[in-house]
Amino acid sequence: MKKFLSSLPARLIFSIIIGIAVGCIANVYLMQVVVSIQNILGSFIFFCVPLIIIGFIAPSITRLGQNISKVLVLAFVLAYVSSIGAAFMSCFSGFEIIPHLNISSTLNQPKELPKAIFELGLSPIISVMNALMLSILIGIAACWNKSTTIISLLEEFHKIILSIVTKILIPILPVFVAFTFCSLAYEGVITKQLPIFAIVVLIVILGHYIWLTVLYTIAAIYSKKNPFRVLKYYGPAYLTAIGTMSSAATLPIALESARKSDVLRKDMVDFGIPLFANIHVCGSVFTEVFFVMVISQVYYGALPSVETMILFCLLLGVFAVGAPGVPGGTVIGSLGLIVSVLGFDNNAIVLILSIFALQDSFGTACNVTGDGALTLILTKFVESHNNNLTDLKVETFS
Repeated sequence: MKKFLSSLPARLIFSIIIGIAVGCIANVYLMQVVVSIQNILGSFIFFCVPLIIIGFIAPSITRLGQNISKVLVLAFVLAYVSSIGAAFMSCFSGFEIIPHLNISSTLNQPKELPKAIFELGLSPIISVMNALMLSILIGIAACWNKSTTIISLLEEFHKIILSIVTKILIPILPVFVAFTFCSLAYEGVITKQLPIFAIVVLIVILGHYIWLTVLYTIAAIYSKKNPFRVLKYYGPAYLTAIGTMSSAATLPIALESARKSDVLRKDMVDFGIPLFANIHVCGSVFTEVFFVMVISQVYYGALPSVETMILFCLLLGVFAVGAPGVPGGTVIGSLGLIVSVLGFDNNAIVLILSIFALQDSFGTACNVTGDGALTLILTKFVESHNNNLTDLKVETFS
């Protein structure tokens, strides 16, 4: 029992409970402190995210040698196929379920958070997508040129970032989760808005679990490995994603969770998990498709046409690959698509942003957990086509 209470899942659960409890009774002055600390912790975490991406992806690419082109292409294909697969499943579910629902269109406006007393003013030295592209280019070019000096430097940088993740980021994440839920409870997002669309949110969350089942079943069939040897370690990552609402902020925990699995290659974990954290958003895509259909029914009185939704799903998969791994990144990144393809006006946009926020954390948790299935597929692919990499030694979390 004592071991469980000191474990990361227990700390995350306690953080969520404490955050909600404090948020429900907090006054403006206390929330000014909460918002200030939340902003500082969030700024620091997101400052480190591009460094984590470079520190893990670039060295992982150099370890793959001449096979990296195939592995990289496969990773992007897997992310896109998973996203549009989730989108079409959500679309089909929407056409079947939404007409039978009686959903109120009245939304309670959340209480406005007070301004922070002070801000750290810390911002990432490079954007997430720029860091991702830089990692890919450096890793591939180093392999092509057999640049031993650069490869050695990347390995040293990997060790440095690994220390930052294990000794700084992982310990402060439960604190960040607590302050995030405190803010949500104070705004009333949890206590006021959730009951209005509770049935819709529950349907979407159920859809997440169904899609995760599909992903892990496919991964199990292809790899001939038991998927529960991956899934059983994803509890902390799932809970962290619920608290942070960000694949990027959850990255340290996701890496630690995936590294514990004995069926995932460590080099594939270091390569796949940071990459998929930025390009694989199946849960968010599933959510967005279902919610835009709900908002269309609520606000315009009718569902979009089948042709419109097919086009929207196909394009959303492309937008999703480039969506930032931050809270609401998928829906924010695709607002132009929502306007141009679905024809939503500003009021409808406000509605989709509001309802999306109600479950953003669960969509993110689905994204993060699904990364394990895709990494299992990558592991099998590399083992089948590049057996000489089996002796690679990759540092593990202590």
